[in-house]
Amino acid sequence: MQSSLYVALSAQVAMEKRLNTIANNVANMNTGGFRADEVKFEEILSLAAKENVSFASSGQNFVSRRTGPVVKTDNPLDVAIQGEAWFAFNGPNGAVYTRDGRFKMNENGDLLTVEGYQVLDAGGAPIALDPMAGSPTIGHDGTIMQGTNQVGAIGLFNLRNDSRLTRFGNSGVMSSIPGEVVQDFNSTGVQQGFSEGSNVNPVLEMTKMIAVQRNFDSAATSIQESESTFMDAIRTLGPSS
Repeated sequence: MQSSLYVALSAQVAMEKRLNTIANNVANMNTGGFRADEVKFEEILSLAAKENVSFASSGQNFVSRRTGPVVKTDNPLDVAIQGEAWFAFNGPNGAVYTRDGRFKMNENGDLLTVEGYQVLDAGGAPIALDPMAGSPTIGHDGTIMQGTNQVGAIGLFNLRNDSRLTRFGNSGVMSSIPGEVVQDFNSTGVQQGFSEGSNVNPVLEMTKMIAVQRNFDSAATSIQESESTFMDAIRTLGPSS
C-alpha cells in the first residue's frame, strides 16, 4: 500500500475544508459582530501500516472569540460591548448570543436585533421600550432610560472558555453551557452610539487562502507522482503469474 498517496489525499481533504472556512470568513468581513471560523487539525495515526503513518484529519471548526473593531455611529440604538461579554436574544430554540449590537425598535416598542429577534435582559426576558418616549439613553451597565424613567436593561453574559459554540445565522452563536450574567461592570460594559464589526482580518485571510491553495496544489502533485511511480512498478514487474 502506498502510504504517501493516502497521506496526501487526507491533506487535500483537510485543506479543502480550510479553504471553505477562509472563503466564508472573507464573505462576512463586513458583517456586524461576525466571529470568524477557525479550524483545529489533528493527526490520525495509522495502525494498519508496518510503520507509523500520520494522516491529517478533516479538522474541527471553532468560533474565534477575538473582538472586532468598534466604530462610532451616533445611532442611539447601536451598542458596542467593552470587554468579553455577549448580548443575548430570543432564538427559536432558546437564548442565542451575539456581539452585534445594532438594535432597532418596532412599533410596539420591542427592542430587536437587525434580524428581528427580541433582545433579552439579564433575567432572560424580552426588552420593551416606550415608542412614544423618544430616543433612549443607555448606560455603561446596560440600563435603558427614557426621560427620567428606567424602562429596562440590556443583559450582558459571559460565555465560559470550555463552552462549545455553534453558529446561528450570520453573527449569533449558541453555547453548550448557558451564559453567566455579568455583575461586575468595572471591566465590562456597553457604549451607546457605537457598533462592533467583524473580527475577520481580510489581509490575513487572503494570505492564508493563497498558502492553502499552494499546499493543495503541492499535495495534488504528490498524488500524481505516487500514481506514476505505482504504474511504473506495475509495468516493470509485469502481471503476476
